[in-house]
Amino acid sequence: MLFGCSRNVFYGHEKFMDMDKGRIQSLIKDYPDFPKQGILFRDLTPVFRDGLSLAFLGEYFYEHFKNTDIDYVAGIEARGFVLSTVLGLKFNRGVLMIRKAGKLPGNTVKQTYEIEYGNAAMELQHESIKKNEDILIADDLLATGGTAFAAAKLIEELGGNVIGFAFVVELSALGGGKLLREKGYSVHSMVVY
Repeated sequence: MLFGCSRNVFYGHEKFMDMDKGRIQSLIKDYPDFPKQGILFRDLTPVFRDGLSLAFLGEYFYEHFKNTDIDYVAGIEARGFVLSTVLGLKFNRGVLMIRKAGKLPGNTVKQTYEIEYGNAAMELQHESIKKNEDILIADDLLATGGTAFAAAKLIEELGGNVIGFAFVVELSALGGGKLLREKGYSVHSMVVY
């Protein structure tokens, strides 16, 4: 409930109550050979463009994490910002932005990680987290897990606790979910390919 309104009033459409994961999956668009030959790109833009789907994402992950203490929801640049904002609003918590290196002002911590084409780096502002604060990390898609693991290491370097990961899509064949789970993290993915 938000501002004293029922869920149906807030979302403005009774069809919201009938949604399921299948609808989300049906909106995901596939782009073969993007960004390079041999890669099948799963595009969540149509999901994010649909207001009912965004509301459903909030409800879905709220149901999974509602009994978990959360101080902040951290989004991974860039599409993770969309999901983290939806979840931050749903949990009535603030949002942290884990950004590509050089995009944040002030004192930051930096974590490098491997990507398909070499190395990349992400940063988080140093004052974002106090010791022992509980952080839920959100992103649109989990592939190899390198970016997600780097995000967790940033939070832990600042003394935060990663209480879980929320992904709309997990590409299981690429092993990211397995990697994160073997490292002891709770991983929840809505749609698994």
